[in-house]
Amino acid sequence: MPNKLPFAQIDAFAGRAFEGNPAAVMPLNARLADDVLQAIAEENNLAETAFFIPSDAPDADYDLRWFTPAIEVDLCGHATLASGHYLLSRDVDLDRIRFRTRLAGVLEVRRANGAYELDLPARRPIPAAADPRVVKAIGLQPEAVLGFPGENWLYVVSDAAAVRTMKPDFGLLREVGNHLVVVTAPGDDGYDVVSRVFAAGAGIDEDPVTGAAHAMLAPYWADRLGKPAFQAFQASPRGGRVACRLEGERAVLGGTCVTVIEGSFTL
Repeated sequence: MPNKLPFAQIDAFAGRAFEGNPAAVMPLNARLADDVLQAIAEENNLAETAFFIPSDAPDADYDLRWFTPAIEVDLCGHATLASGHYLLSRDVDLDRIRFRTRLAGVLEVRRANGAYELDLPARRPIPAAADPRVVKAIGLQPEAVLGFPGENWLYVVSDAAAVRTMKPDFGLLREVGNHLVVVTAPGDDGYDVVSRVFAAGAGIDEDPVTGAAHAMLAPYWADRLGKPAFQAFQASPRGGRVACRLEGERAVLGGTCVTVIEGSFTL
């Protein structure tokens, strides 16, 4: 008999359908082999597919993993938020869900004033050298470049409009390799910060709204703006709003989700 797995597609950091970042969410009752998880993520062809299974850890409710169509990743914020939405929307008595992950520790999604808060480890970037290939690919001259271990980079520019209208060379970014390239600037249109995020080497030319990127943006901009909480907008074609708050060594990201597809995946 075919094996049918529950499936939902959820727009995270979205106020309505077709905004934010779509994630595939797939709860499991039994563990599947890694090559099967990767094949499912490739079939789904979304930025990330989140798989979770009830956890036996005392500090977590579920074990959680994320796959792009090409690789497994060490942290994915929007698919974690979507997974929390999937579970919390099914049990109105629950206030929070804790996920144990392989490399990012325990992450929590909790209800917050009609929305959700996602609690991630803050990723404090440090000064780094610009890669001339990235500078050429984004077509902008950065005023600062910062990096975080794991091949994640912030390219800071001065003009929000330039970030919104840039047309990156994705072929060149693919040649650079599996890097998360975040281009950010002081905000406009009522936002404190704007950004766009590219991960062409991981099979994602432009990521619509990226929790992992905001785990870097939160400490950088909190220090630069002189305030722990601010409003950010990721200016991808879909666009998404992220309320950011730095609490010590944690980045708390606020947003809402919309479920757009529910059904089953047949193996």
